[in-house]
Amino acid sequence: MSAPRIALRTELPLLAWLVIVWGALWQDFSPGNLVFGLLLALLVTRFLYLPPVELSGRFNLLQAVRFAFVFVWQIIVASAKLLWLAVRSGPAVTSAVIAVPLRSHADLIVTATGHVVSLIPGSLIVDVDRANATLYVHGIDVPDAAAAERLRRSVLAAEAELIRVMGTDEDLRTLRGEGPQ
Repeated sequence: MSAPRIALRTELPLLAWLVIVWGALWQDFSPGNLVFGLLLALLVTRFLYLPPVELSGRFNLLQAVRFAFVFVWQIIVASAKLLWLAVRSGPAVTSAVIAVPLRSHADLIVTATGHVVSLIPGSLIVDVDRANATLYVHGIDVPDAAAAERLRRSVLAAEAELIRVMGTDEDLRTLRGEGPQ
C-alpha cells in the first residue's frame, strides 16, 4: 500500500522550515546552499512519508505562557533535587520505571508530554505504547509506591497543562471530568 500523496502546496510551510533548518545547520544561507536544501527537503517529503500530525485547531496563548513558567520552575526544582541526591546519597539512589496511561490519545499530546517529561531532570521516557497512549517513565529517587504515584501524577499534570494549551475540545472535556476517562 502506498502512502497517500499530499499536495505540494500543503507542504510549503514544512518545506520552507526544512530549508531554513538546512541553512542554519550549515551556517550558509547562500542561494546555492538553499536550493540544495530545497532539493533535499523535496526528496525527504516525497520519498520518506510520515503521517501528518493532526492539530486541534486551538492554541491558548495565556496557558502556554503559564506552562512555560511552570516548566522552567520544574526544571529548576528537579535540578536542585538531583544535586542534593548526588551530594547526599551518591550512587545509592533507587529508581523505577512506571507505566503512565495518558488521557489523550492524540499523537501530538502524547509526543509533547513525552518530551516535556524527558526534559525535566530525573525523568526519562524509555518507551511509548502508542496504541494505548501509555508512557513508560524512568524516574530517579523512587523508593516506594508513594514516590511512584507522585511521579505518575507529575506526568499526568504535564499532560493536563499541554491539553490546556493545545488539546482538542474532547481532551479538555475529559480533563474536566465531563467525558470518558
